[in-house]
Amino acid sequence: MTDDRWRLDGKTALITGGSAGIGLATARELASLGATVLINGRDDETLDRVRQELLEEMPSADIDVFAADVSVDSERHDLIDWVEDFGDGLHLLINNAGGNQSLPATEYTEDQWRALFELNTFSAFEMSRLCYPLLTRHAATAIVNVGSVSGLTHVRTGVVYGMTKAALHQMTRNLAVEWADDGIRVNAVAPWYIRTRRTQSKLADPDYLDDVLLRTPMGRVGEPEEVAAAIAFLCMPASSYVTGECIAVDGGFLRYGF
Repeated sequence: MTDDRWRLDGKTALITGGSAGIGLATARELASLGATVLINGRDDETLDRVRQELLEEMPSADIDVFAADVSVDSERHDLIDWVEDFGDGLHLLINNAGGNQSLPATEYTEDQWRALFELNTFSAFEMSRLCYPLLTRHAATAIVNVGSVSGLTHVRTGVVYGMTKAALHQMTRNLAVEWADDGIRVNAVAPWYIRTRRTQSKLADPDYLDDVLLRTPMGRVGEPEEVAAAIAFLCMPASSYVTGECIAVDGGFLRYGF
């Protein structure tokens, strides 16, 4: 007999940035656990293709898609209106949309660094606030924010990316406390190098890859599915007493010593 603590049957999950990488792996994971999965991305064509691929893998899954740029306020509202049309609110919000432009600190234009904050931090804050009424329709709900080890220590991703992720982690802690009485748990994951489209060019450099692996006790790059598994745990009833946490999915990177 299946233990319902480790399932997501009857739960509705919204995943931003869900058409590739960690977001797509999370959509697949949550759908396999029985959740109704609503996937957001920016490109209609890509989203339709992803939906078809997932339904071919899991014909009985309940998956829908909506194109919107969550760094743009009007498009966030369009996305929320679409979710509200389903009529059952939300049980799970995964704030995964993000990006980076890695430059020396003195070379960013104001528009460049502000755009990273809009995408990586402010969009997650606004999505959380917009989804709050939908989440509070149910007794026990959860938000999972996809942060980064760069928000916890220095890595070579640029100062702005680290700032945006550090702010996201602190937002996680604050909302976890503020919304605990409302039955909303708020947690985060902090990946190290994960094999995705965005990291492909960096990891293709043998010298850079060697540096990454030398700082990773497990001696390999992570896979999107490994982050998705941590996100899924934080969504499950099995993690019902976990809130305000940031789980590193990093092969031991943050614990590296000499």
